Amino acid sequence: MTGPQLPGPIGRGPRPQRAALVRHASDLNKTGQEILHRTLDFMLAATASLILLPVLLLRAGIAILQTGRIFDRQLLLGRFRVPFERLQFAGAFPGRWFAVLANIARGDLSWTGPRPLNPAEAENVPVEAWARFRIRPGLVSTHQLRARIGLAHEAESVADRDYFYSQTIRESLGVLARALPSTMIGGAASTHSISVLRFLGVNIVNTTMEEAVGWIVRRAKDRTNSQLCFVNPDCLNIAYADASYRRVLEGADRVLPDGVGIHLACRISGTSLVANVNGTDLFPRICERAAIENLSLFLLGSAPGRAEESARNMQLRFGDLKIAGTRSGFFEAYEESALIEKINCSNADILLVGLGAPRQDKWIADNLRRLRPSVKIGVGGLFDFYSEEISRAPQWMREIGMEWLWRLIMEPRRMWRRYVIGNPLFLFRVWRESRFAHAEES
Repeated sequence: MTGPQLPGPIGRGPRPQRAALVRHASDLNKTGQEILHRTLDFMLAATASLILLPVLLLRAGIAILQTGRIFDRQLLLGRFRVPFERLQFAGAFPGRWFAVLANIARGDLSWTGPRPLNPAEAENVPVEAWARFRIRPGLVSTHQLRARIGLAHEAESVADRDYFYSQTIRESLGVLARALPSTMIGGAASTHSISVLRFLGVNIVNTTMEEAVGWIVRRAKDRTNSQLCFVNPDCLNIAYADASYRRVLEGADRVLPDGVGIHLACRISGTSLVANVNGTDLFPRICERAAIENLSLFLLGSAPGRAEESARNMQLRFGDLKIAGTRSGFFEAYEESALIEKINCSNADILLVGLGAPRQDKWIADNLRRLRPSVKIGVGGLFDFYSEEISRAPQWMREIGMEWLWRLIMEPRRMWRRYVIGNPLFLFRVWRESRFAHAEES
């Protein structure tokens, strides 16, 4: 005997049966997607093998001549944790990875998907990310794309889990298409990283997003008077010519890297950027930790209404977040004392100032001892993005290091000089600086 039925389609048939049908339909959809992915993987691998057949035969011959065998093998775990051997051509000669086409053709690997793990790594995957084992691992993963340009701010297991739930043919082709430009910008760089980078006379802390957020929270809770600055190539170009701005950056408690230009500068100088710790990605993480730690924020900057709208959006996202106050960035010199009094009376722990560089950093430095919030941060155009007045570049553009191009398209009159002239000029200056440094060492 079944329970009471509701009118309309919802009430037709027992609910357990309907739930089972929904699950069955979902499983069929996943199965269909898997068949399409497998077919596409095989066709692309077979086509690539035919095109590269002379190269593959030559590489196999070199492997035999050098080592007496064709392949090196590495034990990894595939779909449902089934072990397989990933192949590489043996010998110390370029093109070792071409052998992986055989793994893709026979179904051990996909072109895109979570990174294949060895048994020890698989044991450390958190339970909430076990869904990653329900699809084949890939030659390219979204986490790898982001790591190449310093945007892998979430754990690899989180990125893999998210990929499983969003996986479609279109998404897979998109990841594959982004692999080449991402490799050109972020691949083949030095794995050597140092704790402090130095470009054009400015020291930049080379750290992770998580550590940067922790530093801000500790300083705020300890009531340590601190100034934090972000620098991109445009900021460093300005500091190169503006000695007063350069002194502000030298005197700041921390300077963090913002933008793919810093990543390219690291490659030129023979080191690597740990992470692109830009203010736009840092802001929601600060809000999240502030809500947990019972810290309050004051937002100062941008056009009227944008700081307020940014505050509302963040409070909708993080319900316990305390916004002590907001104010637009348009104020006259005679209003400064009243503004500082308003900020101090708000009892904010962290002050975010979006007046644009170098004005915001100079303003903070000039008023560092008058401002009571413990941590003062210059955040540029942050509130324009989080008020949704200006759209940020799509994720795929950020993953190939092209967010600057989006900004140029959105605001060509304001941004053309910064990106078209400024970025190449910055990289030339870094190259020249690096060349002179190497000449002195030799």
